[in-house]
Amino acid sequence: MTKNKILTHSYTSPCGEMLLASFEHRLCMCDWVKSEPVTANLLRLQSSLQADVLTGIDAVIDRTCRQLDAYFTQPAAGFDVPFLLIGTPFQQQVWRSLATIPYGTTISYGRQAELLGCPRAVRAVAAANGRNPLSIILPCHRVIGSNGKLTGYAGGLEIKQWLLAWEEKQSGRKNNTDD
Repeated sequence: MTKNKILTHSYTSPCGEMLLASFEHRLCMCDWVKSEPVTANLLRLQSSLQADVLTGIDAVIDRTCRQLDAYFTQPAAGFDVPFLLIGTPFQQQVWRSLATIPYGTTISYGRQAELLGCPRAVRAVAAANGRNPLSIILPCHRVIGSNGKLTGYAGGLEIKQWLLAWEEKQSGRKNNTDD
């Protein structure tokens, strides 16, 4: 019997090295190589999917690379790669909600919790965002503290600031906070 395979590939962005992973033609990870959770996320995927990790490229990784290239060169380029989220139902709900945050806009963790219908779960929402396996694709960098300050980002606050500044420049508007 053939064991499942997770394919991984490095992607070099203007603000850091990323690790992309796919499983059965769906993206399951787009994470910053220098981040603490990258190894834990890959091990969690390997365990959950009962899969070997191999280096390689498939159609979804190639498509993701092209869409990341577009994101970093064109205003408001979006993503439409098929993806697989491995996490609790709550984490998956939080992660999916990230896709609804408009390009060039930020919201607070509190606002995200309200939009999810659980306004008292701000810390749980923040913790789930911290485990987002699809950085940039599901834009957790657009979630900030209620005081307008940048807080937490797996790739580091410097990269979060870079991404927000990039989107602000490309959208031609000041990063609006939707609170």
